[in-house]
Amino acid sequence: MTTLNVRRGPEFTRILGLGVARGENAVPNDDLIEPINSSDEWIRKMTGIVTRVRANEDTSVIDLSEAAARDALAQAGIDASELDAVILSTISYPRITPGGAPVLADRIGATPAAAFDISAACAGYCYGIGQADALVRSGAARNVLVVGAEKLSDFVDPADRSISYLLGDAAGAVVIGGSDTPGIGPTIWGSDGGASELIKQNHTWLEIREDRDLPFPTLRQEGPSVFKWASFKMAPVALEAIEAAGLTPEDIDVFIPHQANLRIIDQMVKQIGLPESVVVAKDIVDSGNTSAASIPLATERVLRDGVAKSGDVALQIGFGAGLVYAAQVVVLP
Repeated sequence: MTTLNVRRGPEFTRILGLGVARGENAVPNDDLIEPINSSDEWIRKMTGIVTRVRANEDTSVIDLSEAAARDALAQAGIDASELDAVILSTISYPRITPGGAPVLADRIGATPAAAFDISAACAGYCYGIGQADALVRSGAARNVLVVGAEKLSDFVDPADRSISYLLGDAAGAVVIGGSDTPGIGPTIWGSDGGASELIKQNHTWLEIREDRDLPFPTLRQEGPSVFKWASFKMAPVALEAIEAAGLTPEDIDVFIPHQANLRIIDQMVKQIGLPESVVVAKDIVDSGNTSAASIPLATERVLRDGVAKSGDVALQIGFGAGLVYAAQVVVLP
C-alpha cells in the first residue's frame, strides 16, 4: 500500500504581533440621531456607544487592512515574505470576486502566500484564529496573518434604527506562529442558520438586478432577538472554551468579547461568572461595533491603556450574522 507523507508542525502556537487601524473620523451620536429620530441619551443607554470610528470616503477596507497588517508584522518581527497564509475576515469587501485577501497579500509583499477571505461577520476574527492555529500546528504554514476588517459605513442606511448607528470602520491584524508553550487554546465554534434572518442584508444582489428601483442593499437586524441570543446563549460557549483550555473562570485575566453592545457585554460577564478582578474590554464606547475588527481593536485598547499586559490570559468570543460564533482562550502578545 502506498504511504503518503504528511506534514507536522509545532505542538503549540501563539500570537506573535498585533496591529490595528481605526477609521480616521470619530463620529458622535449627535451626528446620527436626526435620521433615526433618536437622541444621544437613548443610544448611550441602549448600546453604550458615545462615538464610533468611520473611515474617509476614499479609504477602503483593504487600506485599513494593510495598515493593521504592517503594524502586526512589525510587532512580530516577521517580514511579509515569511507569511505562508493570509486570512481576511470581512463582510464589507465590495467585490464578490476576487477576494480581498490576495489583494492584501500583494499590497504587503506576502505573495505567493495562500490567501483567502472568510465571511463569518462578527465571529470572523475568532474563526480566523482557529484556522491559523490549525494551519501552523498541522505544518501547512509557519506564519499566518489573520485580519478582521470592515468598512461598514458603506453598507448602512442612515435612517435605519436597527443597526446603522452601531457600526464603524476599522481593521485588526495578528500574526500567528509556532510556540514552545501553549498560546492559543482550542476553538469552540458553531452556527445556527435557522436564525439567519435576524441579521442580514435587506436585499440580495439578484433582487437588485431584477428591480432597479430597490435601494442599494444595507444591513438590518432584529435587535431584541439578537440581544437575547448573544446575552444568554454565548455564555455557555465561552465557558466551554475556558474548559477546553484546561482553565476555570478564575484563571482568566482579561475578557475580550465582540464589541456589539455594552449591555450584552455586561450580561455575559454575569452569565459566565467572571471574577470582579477580570479586565473587561469595552472599546465599543469609543469605536462602536466594527464587526470582525472589534476583538483585535479591543485587545489593542486594553494593552495600550495598561489595564492588561503581555502574557495575560484572555478569553475572546465573537458572535453575529449567520448566526455564527467562535471563542478561544489566548495569551496576549
